[in-house]
Amino acid sequence: MKKITFILFSISLLSLLSFSSLAIDISAKYAILIESQSGDIVYAKNSTSKAPMASTTKIMTAIVALENGDLEKTVTIDERSVGVEGSSIYLKAGEKLTLKELIYALMLESANDAATAIAYEIGGSVENFASMMNETSKKIGAFDTNFTNPHGLDDDEHYTTAYDLAKIARYAMQNPVFREIVSTKTKNIPLDDSSTRLLVNHNKLLRSYDGAIGIKTGFTKKSGRCLVSCANVDGVELVCVTLNAPNDWNDHKKMLNYGFEQYESINLASKGDYSISLSCVNGSKASVLCTNRDDLSVTLKKGLKNDIRAVLEADQFLFAPVKKNDHVGRIVYYLGNEEIASLPIYASENVSGIKYKKSIFERIFG
Repeated sequence: MKKITFILFSISLLSLLSFSSLAIDISAKYAILIESQSGDIVYAKNSTSKAPMASTTKIMTAIVALENGDLEKTVTIDERSVGVEGSSIYLKAGEKLTLKELIYALMLESANDAATAIAYEIGGSVENFASMMNETSKKIGAFDTNFTNPHGLDDDEHYTTAYDLAKIARYAMQNPVFREIVSTKTKNIPLDDSSTRLLVNHNKLLRSYDGAIGIKTGFTKKSGRCLVSCANVDGVELVCVTLNAPNDWNDHKKMLNYGFEQYESINLASKGDYSISLSCVNGSKASVLCTNRDDLSVTLKKGLKNDIRAVLEADQFLFAPVKKNDHVGRIVYYLGNEEIASLPIYASENVSGIKYKKSIFERIFG
């Protein structure tokens, strides 16, 4: 079937300028800022150099748990999870918590004992769980990362890069449960049969930066201060990573502010914006009314909105019968020659086929 392309609107395209970030004065030795929708790099500093990541490791621990475990399952704490070095919620052997409660402890209080308990529950051992973390890391495309444990305590073979960690964080934020957990400021979970633990999120940005929605802090003497943050302002979402950053809170505010100055969210379409008639062959009507059922927005660098063009891609003819909600084509949005988004188009009515008693030959010559 041949395709026909209809130009819906087109504004003359200016030459695209390559993006170069201005210098930002930050304390971090390693840093990166990415736009979450596209993964575009907004700012980078030594972003592909390997470094320890401390408790930002737990982003991956949470991903593996969410993708491989039953959140409502009751976990009996293995005695090997008790008394792990570093930050802790002081789990006791035999204590029972759900997997979801352990992930809250992992991400809010950065509990190393909760991380270890999750590893034994999901992987059967710390070593096997670390293998699962590495497999997931490669799936995401974080090829310069290696995990040996679920908590981030120092190990020469436990490392990442700022860029890889941003990829991991961006992937994690696509999980709605992960987003819910890392944006939570406080949470109560059971301590015993009659009392509760109050978990308080260590991420100060949730309280000090408008639009902050996560993600994770970290620190060891070897790694220095580590921080992964995510913020959403007016539909633009950014992921920021710093490793070995003495002044990480201010670093992130500077980098996020810079990113939000560069990008904007553009509404391309709202439900029902398009009303398109496509020719129909052998139907009870000569054409079929088609429309879009979804909203669509895209995040772009500021100043490019008027350079977007939209093109309808659909078959030249539809053949009856056509059913309401049949997918009949798409609107494709371009910036230059690059496709930046697409929107499905559906039939908005039923068109039945015509049944002829005589053949075409008989109708012509009969």
